[in-house]
Amino acid sequence: MSEMLDITPPAAVSAKPAAPSPGGAIGRALDSDLLYSFKRSKLVMLAALLTALMVTAAVLAPLIAPHNPYDLGSLNLLDSNLPPAWVKDGDARFLFGTDDQGRDILSTILYGTRSSLAISVLAVLMATMIGVSLGLAAGYVGGYTDSAIMRIADVMLTFPAILIALMVNGVAQTIFKNKLAGGQFWILVASIGLAFWVQYARTVRSMTLVEKNKEYVQAARLIGMGRAAIMFKHVLPNVLSPVLVIATINLALAIITEATLSFLGVGLPPNEPSLGTMIQIGNKYLFSGSWWMVAFPGVTLAALVLAVNLLGDWLRDALNPRLR
Repeated sequence: MSEMLDITPPAAVSAKPAAPSPGGAIGRALDSDLLYSFKRSKLVMLAALLTALMVTAAVLAPLIAPHNPYDLGSLNLLDSNLPPAWVKDGDARFLFGTDDQGRDILSTILYGTRSSLAISVLAVLMATMIGVSLGLAAGYVGGYTDSAIMRIADVMLTFPAILIALMVNGVAQTIFKNKLAGGQFWILVASIGLAFWVQYARTVRSMTLVEKNKEYVQAARLIGMGRAAIMFKHVLPNVLSPVLVIATINLALAIITEATLSFLGVGLPPNEPSLGTMIQIGNKYLFSGSWWMVAFPGVTLAALVLAVNLLGDWLRDALNPRLR
């Protein structure tokens, strides 16, 4: 009986404290379902890596490009139509060959990707701002405002986006071409942006119709907040998830639209080419054997659009609560 039994209750036993989880925004991001879904798909990670590399190369084009294709003083017509460096008669100075003006294809691709991305990103931002604002107004205000905005959207949906962009481009060139510095760049931004706002407006309107009847909106009305403050401060944050998905997918569509407009001859001028302009120029020499003029810009455009599309599809599925 000399031995004593240990009857210490389990609650009194000292235990090691659990390791604290990382706090703040970084901790929530690391534990989010979005990051988990991203790490599960190697294809999405590859698409993100490819997109990041192409965007970085385009942004740093003045630093990493072997030549400056916009410097007309450095061009030599004797270097025109040279094949890639690994092909017979190729020049080691020009890895992907040269075009009809003696410009290095690799350098022109870097600068052209930069122009295409800048136009597409600005056009998507413009379409997002217009579409979200009009969608909020249509859904929250209702009445004649809703009817007018939706009828305009219905009319625009009857035309393909490329046709709307061509119409806006033609009108803008007639009015502003000789009055606006860098006019063709901003005309392309406006043309593509005005062609893509409808999808944002219809999506935001449908979600606003649901959100405006919820308790937090009723409470904001009771304390005397105005319509604009309620729409942009309370309703807008709750309708942004599908807007982000649409913007990602529309970025790829904007890149294709810009390339199409440039290929049709209404894009950037040949002395400041985008990817579409390069394809349009190279297409003229395709049957003469200068395949590299159109092949390398075409592959770059296809890879960029495919990578952005994969990211958009992943983001759409990751933010869909029904698929969780």
